[in-house]
Amino acid sequence: MKYNEDKVDEMTLALLYLVMWSEHSMTRAWKGFDWDTLDRLYQKGFIHDHKGKTKSIVVSPEGRIKAKELFLKHFEK
Repeated sequence: MKYNEDKVDEMTLALLYLVMWSEHSMTRAWKGFDWDTLDRLYQKGFIHDHKGKTKSIVVSPEGRIKAKELFLKHFEK
């Protein structure tokens, strides 16, 4: 199936906002999303490398800001 990867990336980043928390001056999020999408978010600089055994990812400062912006854009009442 073909789909718009940029839109999927946008929605995934917005949904990451729901599962973010701060820990030791870093923002982290659970990484239960499609690996290809997480690869693209990594390439765009929104998250740090997600490969490994940890169940969470580190979100870049730019990623945190963009995730909040997208979450409010798509889900705010």
